[in-house]
Amino acid sequence: MKCRHCAAPLESVFLDLGSAPPSNAYLTADRLAGPEAWYPLRVLVCESCWLVQTEDFARAEELFDDHYAYFSRFSSGWVDHCRRYAEAMVERFELGRESSIVEVACNDGTLLRNFSERGMSCVGIEPTASTAAAARDLGLEVVEEFLGVTVAEALAEAGLRADLLAANNVVAHVPDIVDFVAGCGVLLGDDGVATFEFPHLLRLVDEVQFDTVYHEHFSYLSLTSIRSVAATAGLQAFDVERVPTHGGSLRVFLQRTDVGVRPVTPSIVTLLAEEAEAGVGGRDFYTGFQERAEALKDDFLRFLLDARQGGRKVVAYGAAAKGNTLLNFAGVRPDLLGAVVDQNPAKQGRFLPGSRIPIVSEQVVVDERPDHVLILPWNLRDEVADRLDYIREWGATFVVAVPSLQQW
Repeated sequence: MKCRHCAAPLESVFLDLGSAPPSNAYLTADRLAGPEAWYPLRVLVCESCWLVQTEDFARAEELFDDHYAYFSRFSSGWVDHCRRYAEAMVERFELGRESSIVEVACNDGTLLRNFSERGMSCVGIEPTASTAAAARDLGLEVVEEFLGVTVAEALAEAGLRADLLAANNVVAHVPDIVDFVAGCGVLLGDDGVATFEFPHLLRLVDEVQFDTVYHEHFSYLSLTSIRSVAATAGLQAFDVERVPTHGGSLRVFLQRTDVGVRPVTPSIVTLLAEEAEAGVGGRDFYTGFQERAEALKDDFLRFLLDARQGGRKVVAYGAAAKGNTLLNFAGVRPDLLGAVVDQNPAKQGRFLPGSRIPIVSEQVVVDERPDHVLILPWNLRDEVADRLDYIREWGATFVVAVPSLQQW
């Protein structure tokens, strides 16, 4: 395989999780009798441009299909993040009713509606039919396509130009990252700004966030690597902010290289230096991650085995992609974990891919009074613990497995 950015041969393995089904391929009851598609799940490092990337097996169309079940609106923390993002962008770039906003991977419109409600012209680009329909229910215009240069040029020819293009939590999800980033550039007006948000590779490595690795994430990004990709695609990174979402993310601000006038801020220089000091541009930074991930997996399995042997019931919360990575890497099945609770009605009544653990409503926690609630989306631990604080009434505890096994 060659690097999806610079085409250099890929030989260095960062992480090998064996094989797994796509993390969002939830099963209906009638599919339990049939087979599932499993793909190898290996992550490689390009020693030329230092882009960390999955080995190519599954196509994007298989991973983001018409039944895609992730809806942004079911996380109150994410809803608040989107509101604060909109407020910050409106203030910083003096956006008003005459401004044009484009969101790539708009999902159910949770972010874009914050601009639409201010009277701005808004267009979402979203390839999954289920979430695109939810965004249209909010009155938003949605183009149901995967974005690349060809689609972007057609939209630009029809008159679409963005003063602000939000591509948050999507750039890591695209197989042809250069084509995607270049497509974003095509849609930018002369003074337009694009923002990319993505989990920061530095945090992933420091905190052993191996469960953020799944097939839908094609790339694992640092400022060093995204800056290089952006330059190839005709965009310049001129500012960067650290945001707390997904266990620690970056928000990178970009402008067109040919017409951009905004100066590069000191925060770019500072973070590039921090990444260089950490060793992002060298092989040693990536070695040893496999062993650290396996140690976390072993601790997690010991906890589940001890709970079963001690007659203690464990229920999980959050049918999230990262949870599926953890469960399938550890080989967990319903004998160790009987159910996972999720607020999303589109997931309830289905089963997790691979482990085939049933997804249920929160009422199960009330009825069964488990001894432990395992929070699979550990980045939402505070939000979930606040919501389920009532489990303290019967002496239950919360548990997370990443970045280390913790119980409180």
